[in-house]
Amino acid sequence: MARGVREGRGGQGLARVAVVVRAGAAPLWWAGVFAAGVGVLPAGITGRRIGVLAGVALFVVGAAVVALVRRRRYTALLRGAARAGKHDVLQDRAVTVRNWRRGHRWWLLLAFAVALGSSFAVPAAGGLLLAGTGTGLRLKAAWLGRREQAADQLMWVRVDWLDGCGGRPAGKAVKAYRGTGIAAGDASPGGARRRTAALV
Repeated sequence: MARGVREGRGGQGLARVAVVVRAGAAPLWWAGVFAAGVGVLPAGITGRRIGVLAGVALFVVGAAVVALVRRRRYTALLRGAARAGKHDVLQDRAVTVRNWRRGHRWWLLLAFAVALGSSFAVPAAGGLLLAGTGTGLRLKAAWLGRREQAADQLMWVRVDWLDGCGGRPAGKAVKAYRGTGIAAGDASPGGARRRTAALV
């Protein structure tokens, strides 16, 4: 059972699917923006103009690929979602985000270092690609949020079905999602922090 999940009798710890997807969006975006900003300083091999243009193209491609990949898998799991049981324990949004970011901290650091290092060859391109992947995750979470609103239920995944880094909510280990009412938990559809108290 992941840290931060209380175990109920006969129940499962559940994490919001959209929150898991969205957890990497901000760190990838900011790491990419910083790497691109620093990376534009050296002229590189290609020159700044070509580097930035290549980076813009990589940003768009990266965002599109990340936003669209595995949508059929998500859709199948969403359609087959079972109702969450009364003993299932819903993981707080902050715990889900913290688990993902702790589990991926070395990958994030490595991606940042690679993006920064690539600027000596193609200025800013690596950073913009990294920022594009973060944007793609946010777009995917927003798409999941629209599906949740259309179905009038929030989607959850068993914590013990996530990988060791707290990610992959549509991985092979995931057999099915659980559904709750739209007001459950502390995150709104799409995984953003719930800003106002839900009407019940």
